Amino acid sequence: MHASTQRIQPEGRIQPPAAVLDLIRSQRRFLLCGHVRPDGDCLGSQAALHAVLKAIGKEVRIVNPDPIAPQYDYLSENARFEVFDGSSLPAHDVVCVLDFCEISRCGPMEGAMENHPSKKLVIDHHLFHGQPWWDEAYVDSGASATGILVRRMAKAFQLETNAAMAYGFFTSLVSDTGWFKYSNTNAECFETATEAAQAGVDPSRLYNSIYQRQAREHPLGMARALTHLQYHAQGRLAVLAMPAPRAGEPDLVETDDLLDLLRSVRTVEVVIFLREQKDGSVKLSARSKTGFDVNKLARRFGGGGHAKASGATLRTSLAASRDALVASALEDLGAPNAR
Repeated sequence: MHASTQRIQPEGRIQPPAAVLDLIRSQRRFLLCGHVRPDGDCLGSQAALHAVLKAIGKEVRIVNPDPIAPQYDYLSENARFEVFDGSSLPAHDVVCVLDFCEISRCGPMEGAMENHPSKKLVIDHHLFHGQPWWDEAYVDSGASATGILVRRMAKAFQLETNAAMAYGFFTSLVSDTGWFKYSNTNAECFETATEAAQAGVDPSRLYNSIYQRQAREHPLGMARALTHLQYHAQGRLAVLAMPAPRAGEPDLVETDDLLDLLRSVRTVEVVIFLREQKDGSVKLSARSKTGFDVNKLARRFGGGGHAKASGATLRTSLAASRDALVASALEDLGAPNAR
């Protein structure tokens, strides 16, 4: 395996490298893999790339470490999403990972992927730190979503956007721009959305599927979480450390609503949401609505992501995780020990 020399740049519309396109042209069987608990960007970009590869005559399978979430089940109308069975990977020439650069993010599939002699291709929009482990990569951290990169690849192959591609593009896009309300929304996003609508995407159908199908326990889970809310640094930092649910208590599966609610507070610049897991680990979700870099914060605790949205898994107690993250965030805010 050799590491691609593709330079990872922070901004601009980086077009697909010729080496990536040549790799795709030269191979026949493709395996598309996502990260654990695949989100809308991951699943949407997989669905779109599945359609692109099918359109140019390739054999394609999608295998993820976790099943597709019910709110994205409409994507299964045009692509089959398989779940890794813990043994071997399907026969393939190229494994393409989408929406992540760190191979550890594919969870139980990591070992099988590393040991398979296939070529490794990365398509992603996250910042990468470390030594490249892939053969080729198309990474643009300035892109709003991974699905945007797949659309650029479709254009490079001179393909017309069909309905299967369009639903993938649109799902990827709205998931990572918060339905066009985050600061990463740009002209390319609206170009993509327009093209998707022209190809048959019904935005209201997708919105209802993604955002209007919560379980009855969801509001109760949000209510339980909010009882643990604290503010620091004169309200600039919102911190919520939620213990694992006890018997009979509602859990909180989807957290975007909660994060958006906390960010809506006028004074809040940074949100730290910590959720204790059943195994004792702590999941971090960090968000910023200013120039504060939560990717930098998350990386100190073994995580990463984007400047305005990052996460990590901590192996310390909930209280210890909260104290360490609050201290680190306050230092970056220039408000040590402030409350």
